[in-house]
Amino acid sequence: MANQPDAGELARCHRWFAVEGNNRAWALVAQDERTPDEELLMLTLAHVAAFHWSAAGGPLEVARADYTLAHAYALAGQGRLALRYARRALTFFEENPAEGEDWDRAFAHAELAHAAAAARDAELHAAEFAQAALLGAAIADAEDRTIFLAEFARLPKPLT
Repeated sequence: MANQPDAGELARCHRWFAVEGNNRAWALVAQDERTPDEELLMLTLAHVAAFHWSAAGGPLEVARADYTLAHAYALAGQGRLALRYARRALTFFEENPAEGEDWDRAFAHAELAHAAAAARDAELHAAEFAQAALLGAAIADAEDRTIFLAEFARLPKPLT
């Protein structure tokens, strides 16, 4: 096809759509309430970001996209799918301890806790919530820690 972009342009496009999808998904996540259409858009945008990160990023960006998907599905009350993506993200960080930042691990555990709450798995919810709290409190950079703790405070607390 004559008008196809070259590899560099295609990579730039994938990155742009990945960032845009991620940012728009998190903007919807941040809302206190969403209409059914906004909920669907939130899930769609999280998938858009994940698809484009799979083309433009590496395994770290894909893992971060997985915990975005987990968060969106948990908010949508779809615990089974939230668990699937949260476990994928956490597995990546457990198997690749040199990858990512300290806040990535805290977020991965927080998203697994959130997914477990959506799936009504009280035991997993409590265990992962506690682990996320420990890791979040230990985030070295004060600004990163503040961002994590603000988002973590929005998650459902265990009933224990």
